[in-house]
Amino acid sequence: MNWLSVLLLSVVMIAGPQIITAIFLASSQEARRSSLAYLCGAGLAGLIGLTVWHFAFHVVRGTGGGQGKPDGTRHLIDWVVLAALLALMVIVFVRRKRSRPPKWMNTLQAASPRFAFGLGFLLVIAMPSDEATMVAVTGSLAGHDKPWWHLLPFLALTLLLLALPLIILLVLGQRAVTVLPKARDWANEHSWLVSEAVILIFVTIVVSDLLK
Repeated sequence: MNWLSVLLLSVVMIAGPQIITAIFLASSQEARRSSLAYLCGAGLAGLIGLTVWHFAFHVVRGTGGGQGKPDGTRHLIDWVVLAALLALMVIVFVRRKRSRPPKWMNTLQAASPRFAFGLGFLLVIAMPSDEATMVAVTGSLAGHDKPWWHLLPFLALTLLLLALPLIILLVLGQRAVTVLPKARDWANEHSWLVSEAVILIFVTIVVSDLLK
């Protein structure tokens, strides 16, 4: 399993309302505090979700009794990962026509850090696309007997990508007022294409593993 391909799925994790919300918060009244709280909420949700799925897959993997040899359990996990990826492709494709952010995002201009934390947590732990991505990532690593800490670079990269609007704000200052809306519009229009390309790459890798 190519570790780089697993890291690429962090793009899929943040594509959609996750990164759009981060952009809105970076333009809010308490931009810095709310953005940091949002990242903490998303990080906690990601850590919980990845950990739960990791140990669930390792329990399944442990029932195979392969003693280091390829077994049916590993292939079962690969099939689960493949199913999650295909479901994720469908979810991303169906949402591609959402060219405008939901109306509730307009309220983020006055979002408190506490609200931003809860929103970050919910957008990661309760979104079908993120759940499917976490299943794919943890299943792939657990199926190849990778330890839990191998999930941390994936989570770190996901949070780094979510932090880009805040980083832009800190670097550009007032100029970010014109840059962030353009980034938001680009994400609305094109992020689904990037996500589909990344998922397709990962699907190819999983299929190649199944054929071995």
